[in-house]
Amino acid sequence: MKNYDVAAYIWPSYTGKEPRAYQFWEQRKGEWQTVLSAEKKTDEHILPRAPLWGPQDEADPKVMEFQIKEALRHGVNVFIYDWYWYDRRPFLEQCLDEGFLGAPNNEDMQFYLMWANHHADYLWDKRLTDNREIIWLGTQPREEFDKICRRVIDMYFKRPNYYKIDGCPVFMIFETANLVSGLGGIKKTQEALAHFRSLVKEAGFPDLHLQFIMFSEHTVDVSKIDPDYTGTTRALVELLGADSVTHYQFVHIADCDRDYLDVIKDVQKEWERIHSEYKVPYYPQVTVGWDNNPRFNYLTRPIMKNNTPENFKKALEMAKDYVDKYNDTPLITVNSWNEWTEMSYLEPDDVYGYGYLEAVRDVFTESEK
Repeated sequence: MKNYDVAAYIWPSYTGKEPRAYQFWEQRKGEWQTVLSAEKKTDEHILPRAPLWGPQDEADPKVMEFQIKEALRHGVNVFIYDWYWYDRRPFLEQCLDEGFLGAPNNEDMQFYLMWANHHADYLWDKRLTDNREIIWLGTQPREEFDKICRRVIDMYFKRPNYYKIDGCPVFMIFETANLVSGLGGIKKTQEALAHFRSLVKEAGFPDLHLQFIMFSEHTVDVSKIDPDYTGTTRALVELLGADSVTHYQFVHIADCDRDYLDVIKDVQKEWERIHSEYKVPYYPQVTVGWDNNPRFNYLTRPIMKNNTPENFKKALEMAKDYVDKYNDTPLITVNSWNEWTEMSYLEPDDVYGYGYLEAVRDVFTESEK
């Protein structure tokens, strides 16, 4: 069987080792505090759910040694770490730096970074989720952007298991509009990214592989900072020289307040549109589910229904077919390894057990069933 790169996003909040996170989760065990307090609000969703492995500290090297083994055993061979830079310094790096990179078997698993450059508000604090006051800005000026570039090159790109495409380290950016806004417009962003590429080359790599997260086609609005730009998402991808695109979540591109099988029909159409209209590769993203009610004290929507392991497997097969048909690099991104408060995770739970991981194994490996 062909080898595939199945890359699962990791939300690095499941630890009590980040002091700046205590304002959100005062019990000092990260967002497990929110997961374990979730309550059933409607028959439309299955809550509460509990992790089969328990509320593990994912900044613990022993925990991550175990999780790496389980991921690889089921065909997940890349972790994409959500990575943050707020108020002139990183945030929630412990799960990556201490947990994953501290695990004795970390080099068995590849990894790369998604710069989650969105603003931070009180969404993570269940007591204050309606307070959308910005705590930290995701936009970063050129001076801070250059610090980020140097940090990721020195601390991560140079590691032997950092994920590369054609020898180029992959760096994903979540919010293109925030990137442009922070750097001061299209032209200045082009200059900053060109400098980033030059630094990567100076470090001994052929180039940078710049990957953008997509939302719907017209959600990137940089008109306030760059009024001369009136184009589409596609045009912005070309202007900024992205090397590939993917998604983070089905909820960003489809109506997810319905049956999973109906959702993936629309997702498949969007994949085909992107392939026909974009000049760079699209790497298909498969979402496990969506229901972020654990973060709220009242019922909120959308709620994705019928996202069983069996139906999730159909989406994985859809992504595999897309990659086989269109892409030289067999990369599939998956949301996610551990987004428990959005009900989109591969980690085993007390409802489906190992079902989601077994679906990955069945589609992408030849392991014994």
